[in-house]
Amino acid sequence: MIFFTGDMHGDLTRFRQAEMHPLKKGDTLVVCGDFGFIWDGSKAEKAMLKKLGKQKYNLCFIDGAHENFELLNQYPVVEWNGGQAHQISGRLYHLMRGQVFTIDGKTLFTMGGGISPDDELRAKDDNHMRWEMPSHEELQQAATALEKAGGKVDYIATHEPPMKIKGFLQLKSQVQSTEPTGLNTYFEELGKCCEFRRWFFGSMHIDKVIASSHVSVFRKVVKAEQQK
Repeated sequence: MIFFTGDMHGDLTRFRQAEMHPLKKGDTLVVCGDFGFIWDGSKAEKAMLKKLGKQKYNLCFIDGAHENFELLNQYPVVEWNGGQAHQISGRLYHLMRGQVFTIDGKTLFTMGGGISPDDELRAKDDNHMRWEMPSHEELQQAATALEKAGGKVDYIATHEPPMKIKGFLQLKSQVQSTEPTGLNTYFEELGKCCEFRRWFFGSMHIDKVIASSHVSVFRKVVKAEQQK
């Protein structure tokens, strides 16, 4: 079974919370960006990542805006369930941008990336910022992957939401986030030309189901299939 949750920002206590209890051997948990456990490359961090890779379930994440992309990109690229991923340790994987994975017979499209709320405070040559937003090549890869999937997937996992969804949440929930970007517009157009059942995203830092098709995830662990 596939589950989704939101930004962790390197908080180990999330794995001790009751929301994680339903996860069983063979399940897959997808973190929708800002995983945050790959940050300084220290021995302690590497030991922690090794421990996370020994979870009974597959622990997967897409990248958000707060990642150390230099370290992340040093991990080996492997083919995992039909798509490309960085294998961090054991069953811990980074699901790369513009990929379609088949997990438990369901297809999942992934596209990480976003803009940090503090981007204006960072130096112009900040290496993290260079990789925050998807490149033209990654967007092309996404189009190719979706075309091969027949323009139809079961689930979509992104860090940022589509434009209209972001605007709705900012207006109704008074959440604080970055201003809409070209990536939000891209996702808006993607939703019009690709069939999907549910879309999960994490950047808004709230748990909320919007019209059953779009789900903002944060601390809750949500089943991919809508509960009846």
